[in-house]
Amino acid sequence: MKRIEIFDSTLRDGAQGEGISFSVEDKLNIVRLLDELGVAYVEAGNPGSNPKDLEFFRRAGELNLKNAELVAFGSTRRKEIPVEEDKNVQALLTANTKAVALFGKSWDLHVRDILRTTEEENFAMISDTVSFFKSHGKKVIFDAEHFFDGYKANPDFALKSLEAAAVAGADILVLCDTNGGAFPNEVFNITKSVVSRFNIAVGIHVHNDGGLAVANSIMAVEAGAVHVQGTYLGFGERSGNANLSTIIPNLQLKQGYRCIPAENMQLLTPVARSIAEIANVRLYGGEPYVGSSAFAHKAGMHADGVLKNSASFEHVPPEAVGNERRLLMSEISGRNAVLYRISRFCPEISKTSPELNGIIEELKRMELEGYQYEGADASFELLVRKRLGKIRPYFELGYYRITGEKPNTNDYSAVATLKVHVGDKAQTAAAEGNGPVNALDKALRSALSGFYPILSEFHLVDYKVRVMNSKQGTAARVRVLITSTDGKNEWTTVGVSTDVIEASWLALRESMEYKLVSENVEPL
Repeated sequence: MKRIEIFDSTLRDGAQGEGISFSVEDKLNIVRLLDELGVAYVEAGNPGSNPKDLEFFRRAGELNLKNAELVAFGSTRRKEIPVEEDKNVQALLTANTKAVALFGKSWDLHVRDILRTTEEENFAMISDTVSFFKSHGKKVIFDAEHFFDGYKANPDFALKSLEAAAVAGADILVLCDTNGGAFPNEVFNITKSVVSRFNIAVGIHVHNDGGLAVANSIMAVEAGAVHVQGTYLGFGERSGNANLSTIIPNLQLKQGYRCIPAENMQLLTPVARSIAEIANVRLYGGEPYVGSSAFAHKAGMHADGVLKNSASFEHVPPEAVGNERRLLMSEISGRNAVLYRISRFCPEISKTSPELNGIIEELKRMELEGYQYEGADASFELLVRKRLGKIRPYFELGYYRITGEKPNTNDYSAVATLKVHVGDKAQTAAAEGNGPVNALDKALRSALSGFYPILSEFHLVDYKVRVMNSKQGTAARVRVLITSTDGKNEWTTVGVSTDVIEASWLALRESMEYKLVSENVEPL
C-alpha cells in the first residue's frame, strides 16, 4: 500500500480563514487531535509573524507527539538581504522544529510585479534559504507558491524555481495552486511532468476557489504526488483549502493509499467535531464522510433500501469513518425506518410490539401540529421514551416571566425569572441575557445547577425560528429548533407554539432533558 504523507495546515493556513481565530490553548489541543489521528505533519505557524505563534512554539514541548511532526512556516529570505541577516529566517530557527516549510515564488508575474526583483535574485532567494536550513539539519519542505499559474504562464521559469530548491537540498517540492483556479486535468498533467523530472518527493497544496480542491489533490496523487497539504475542515483564505477530512477517506478507502493508520480511520468524524467546536463553527451537516447528514436517509424508499442492504444507498459504511447512519423521522418515514430509529435506544420494541403503532400515530399527529422530527432526533427520542413510560420528570416548570426593553447601551436586553420544581424542592432563579431566549437559558441553568451539575457541560450552538402558517400573521404558529453540543455530541430539539417564547422554552427544556437522559442521570 503506497504511503501518502498528510500535511495539515489548519493552524496556519486555516487560521487565515474568515472568522477563524485560535488561542495558544486551541492550537495545542488541535495538534493533539491531529497527532492522535495520525497525520504526518502539522504546520503550526510562523514564529516570526506574531507573539501567539512564538508562544505556541515555546510551549510545544508539552505535546509529547506520537505520530505527527511539527513544522514551522516561513518565506525565503527577502531580496538583496543575506540569509543570515534576515530576521524572519532567523525566527524560524527559534521554533526548534525538525522540519520547516518555506514558500518561494514560482510565477514570474509575482517576481516582476510583487517582489519587483530579477529572476536571478528570486532563484538565489530560494537557493540561499533552503541551503541555510539544510546546513542547520532541518528537513525542508519547499512550497512553490502559485506554481500552476506560473507553469501555465511560463513553464521554464516555474521549473527553474523548483530546480533552485532541489539543488539546494529541499526534501519535498510542493506544487501550490494558490489562487485555487486550476482544473483537475491541468493538475494531473503538470504534476506528472514534475514527478518525471525530479528525483525528489512531490507534494500538492491547493485552494478551493473553483470548488475543486479535493478533486485536484486526488488527481495530483494519481499523477505521482506523495505528500498532500490541506486543512482538516477546509478552513482557509477566501473559499478555503483542500479539505483533508474528505481527502483522507477518499484516498484510503477508495483508492487504496495509506494516509493514516487504518485503525485511526474511525477517528475522522470525532476529530472533525472536536476541531469545529474548538474553532467555534458549526460543522456543516452535508460535509462528506464526517457531517451529521453524510449518512442520513429520509425518503421511505432510501431508508428501506439501506436497512436491507446498506450498499444500496451508502458508498462506504458510516462506522468506517466514525460516523453513524441516521434515518430521519418525518411523515414520509416508512415503518421500518421508524422501528430502526427506535431500536437504537429501545431495542426491545419490534415489528409486532403493540407500542409501535401508537408511536407512529403519535409521530404523525405531532407533525400535523407543526413538529418536525427529521431535524430533531433528540426530541423524537424523548417523545418515544415518554410514551413508553421510560422517563420520569427531571423537573417541572412553576412559571417563567420575561421582561425586556430596547437598551441605550450594549448591556443585556432581557431578564428572565423562573421557578422550577425538582422532586419535592423548588428553586427560583433570574438571569439577564441578550434577548429573551438567552436570558431564559441562563435562568434555567442557574436554577438546575445545584441539582444536575452535568448541565454545565453543554451549550447552545444554533437557534432557528420558522413561521408555519404566515397567513395568520402575528397569531401564526412557530417552530423553534435548538441545537446543543457538549463538544463530543450534538443534538437538536424542537418546540411548537403560537408564542415564540413558549416554543423556545419547550425546545430548551428538551435540550436539557436529553443531556440528562443520554448521561443516564437519575431524576431527583
